[in-house]
Amino acid sequence: MTNPLVQLKSATKQFIDGKETHSVLNAVDFSLSNAESVALTGASGSGKSTLLNIMAGFEPLTDGTLLLNGENTKTWRDPEWSLFRHQQLGVIFQQFNLLTPLNVAQNISFPLSLNKQQWDSWCDHLVEKLGIDALLDRHVASLSGGQQQRVAIARALAHKPSLLLADEPTGNLDQQAGLEVMQLLTEIASDGDCAIALVTHSLECAEFMQKRLHLGNGRLHESH
Repeated sequence: MTNPLVQLKSATKQFIDGKETHSVLNAVDFSLSNAESVALTGASGSGKSTLLNIMAGFEPLTDGTLLLNGENTKTWRDPEWSLFRHQQLGVIFQQFNLLTPLNVAQNISFPLSLNKQQWDSWCDHLVEKLGIDALLDRHVASLSGGQQQRVAIARALAHKPSLLLADEPTGNLDQQAGLEVMQLLTEIASDGDCAIALVTHSLECAEFMQKRLHLGNGRLHESH
């Protein structure tokens, strides 16, 4: 039996604010298998983005265990985390976080350069499917929000990661554009055998995922 791609065991996360201690995650158990997709819903401030940040190693757990590909990350330092992020992780941020001095092609190629990879037929497939193949020479600052979001998706998936973390990827788009982007995102992730953990407030966007979990009072509950 293969290990889950991501596994959290009794994951607890607390923040200290002056003399107050706030618990965001209370002994949460969570697992995500290869090529599986899950939507994480919940009220603002419930800890959804924190959960993604923990999976990416951007924030440490207060207590509990994070396993990636069956490996306990407790002993990982910067080199191990960098290797994982460069090779296996794609991230789509709500604010796009594109590199504005660069054009579209250079933005998409950025994760490839970290892995000493070249633009290939997969990248051609990505930009064609996302409808941005005619924009490769454009500077990203000149693009619309919807176009920038598509570039961000292409960049996150260019190096064929095994795990994609998407934090409100349609939050800056109108509903129709958001649903189009979700359709493309799930199709492309499926083409690349990529698992998705999606944070969203939109029930319509959550419907694109295979599983839906709701985070409330520090606990994860399956939602239908």
